[in-house]
Amino acid sequence: MPQFSGVIPPVVTPRHADGSIDTNSLKNVTKHLLDGGVSGLFVLGSSAEVPYMTDAERGLVVSTIAEANAGSVPLIVGANEQTTNRVIEEAKKVIDLGADAIVVTSMYYAIGNVAETETHFRAVHAAVDKPIFAYDVPVRTHFKLPVDLLVRLGRDGVITGVKDSSGDDVGFRQLLLATKDNPELSIFTGHEVVVDGALLGGAHGVVPGLGNVDPAGYRRLFDAAQAGDWAGASREQDRLADVFEIVFTPNGRVSGGAAGLGAFKTALQVMGVIESNTMSVPMPALNDSETAAIKVILERNGLV
Repeated sequence: MPQFSGVIPPVVTPRHADGSIDTNSLKNVTKHLLDGGVSGLFVLGSSAEVPYMTDAERGLVVSTIAEANAGSVPLIVGANEQTTNRVIEEAKKVIDLGADAIVVTSMYYAIGNVAETETHFRAVHAAVDKPIFAYDVPVRTHFKLPVDLLVRLGRDGVITGVKDSSGDDVGFRQLLLATKDNPELSIFTGHEVVVDGALLGGAHGVVPGLGNVDPAGYRRLFDAAQAGDWAGASREQDRLADVFEIVFTPNGRVSGGAAGLGAFKTALQVMGVIESNTMSVPMPALNDSETAAIKVILERNGLV
């Protein structure tokens, strides 16, 4: 295995009913994830609602998780900004707060071509002395990171890993095949419901938003795959696919982001891990009927 592998959930950001960051609940989430056997924590990712955060809130989230983690597992922290110099500035901030590695997307709003994107990653690498994960998330950046670019950046040591949230299963398999000769490059899937297939194809781990709710389930899935128990991995994946049904409870009432992240937060509230399922403005929280539907799903999967 390369330096990074296993289960690294993207940590959600609990808020009080008034919208402020709930640091006590955030510490509870961190403990819940560590108790579930995670291999690392992805901080300030999409599941953290990072685009909605102020700079002060970002700093508070990283420092709170770093304190609660106390060095137990690596902290992989998003340096989420639009352009190269802003990413470098953000990366230096989160490194000072305890990041062990940083996560970098291609530029967004200022969207470049392949050559500019390569320059972007190489410039960040030259400016910071921490491992870099390339985050392939075209639904956010409107730019798909090409396989040959990722192979080149991995070969040259510019990136240590890739978090693939592209939804492009063919491209993901091509990336796994193209990087087999680079044992130092970590390839992670961001999928929740086809993780067993990704691990069978050679992925080194998973960054599942649903891992906030059931980290132990993803740990069992990963361990079964490592042991070559693919039938056991499939059974655990089937159960997790049923847990994932929580994201469909709003049934179109809210945006996709509010539905998915709202379901994760609502589940954690039902489980007693966090105080409130409040979302970042302008996203609404899930309502009482949606909460009741989520509780039914959690109960049939042994989570409450």
